[in-house]
Amino acid sequence: MTQLESARSGHITDEMKQVAEAEGICADYLRQQIAQGRVVIPKNTQRSFAARGIGKGLRTKVNANIGTSPSRHEIEEELAKLDAAVCAGADAVMDLSTGGDLDSILKKILERSGVMIGTVPVYKAVSRMITADKACPDLSADDIFYEIEAQCRAGVDFITVHCGITIETMRVLKECSRIMGMVSRGGSLMAEWISKNRAENPLYEKYDRLLEIARAYDVTLSLGDGLRPGTIFDAHDRAQISELVVLGELAQKARNAGVQVMIEGPGHVPLSRIAYDMRLQQRLCGEAPYYVLGPLPTDIAAGHDHIAGAVGGAIAAANGADFLCYVTPAEHLTLPGPKEVREGVIASKIAAHIGDLEKGINTALQRDKKMAEARAGFDWKAMFEQAIDQDKARAMRTQSADKDRDVCTMCGDFCALKTYARATKKNK
Repeated sequence: MTQLESARSGHITDEMKQVAEAEGICADYLRQQIAQGRVVIPKNTQRSFAARGIGKGLRTKVNANIGTSPSRHEIEEELAKLDAAVCAGADAVMDLSTGGDLDSILKKILERSGVMIGTVPVYKAVSRMITADKACPDLSADDIFYEIEAQCRAGVDFITVHCGITIETMRVLKECSRIMGMVSRGGSLMAEWISKNRAENPLYEKYDRLLEIARAYDVTLSLGDGLRPGTIFDAHDRAQISELVVLGELAQKARNAGVQVMIEGPGHVPLSRIAYDMRLQQRLCGEAPYYVLGPLPTDIAAGHDHIAGAVGGAIAAANGADFLCYVTPAEHLTLPGPKEVREGVIASKIAAHIGDLEKGINTALQRDKKMAEARAGFDWKAMFEQAIDQDKARAMRTQSADKDRDVCTMCGDFCALKTYARATKKNK
């Protein structure tokens, strides 16, 4: 049985126990959330690692995208990125490789990873076509489902599938006056397939076949937002909303089939509308876990998009987003290296934690309280332990001119805490 089927039958699985312990919550409460489709545990039956949950009442999780491109495909670099992401605290990693020996890359990442692994199977399916001097429209429905099943069998824990790109949602898109039509790689590939073949998206038309594969390996479906906005000026147009309505319907079909499912979201969204986006998704998709990229509340942070993404991500998490896909400084510019991966994860971890404070997640509140107490007591070791980026905090302190004193170099002898202590000390 899948985690969803087990939860509905009243059975608490080992994975549920692991998640409940990690989150500090009651296992039966977690089981109920899973049974309602509000929490998922992406863990393929073929893999063994410490399970983590995504959804309502849990800590906001962070995903890091890695992967090769046709012009840059060194497996050792991808493994270094994987290590950097996990070391920085990523809860999941997606292999989005499109260049090199794709089977070998995924195999090595699965073998090395101790966290959830996700993929976008259509990338590899299209890459196989290109290697054979063919194009995306030359794919058959069987080619697509063959690749999906192969990756599920290999051990992938969740897959992004762009089922919401249909003949109808493409028609709606054409009627919208977008600045940037479609910025989703997977979504654009399915749009090309539909357009050239003049046929419905196989992932939508043969959705039941997809559900059978996912259920067999308990792979969580991540319903991709192929019509997400690529600029704040395209946010919440009819195309985006029409796809979200379709995804909500497909999410319910997945639940009915015993398949775990989450929804992917934008993208570029104005700051004032991020909270609205979170509420809209919950309304249309039956509170399925929401997996968002960023969001980015501005289009001009090139080179610093991880900061823009952290701003949007904090607001998104505070208003119901369950899973943040990191953004690196390399976003929109180039393929990130291990350094950029680390920076992206740290920025998203900060955003996720801020969101968890607003959600009232007890472990997040306790962590901030411990940091406050450590600062009040000049307990540098305890401060480092609570910091999201412990290595950087420790390194900066070690390089400080006042590293051997109970002050920071910013204040030195003008330390406000020490001054206040003197001011309030009772005269003997």
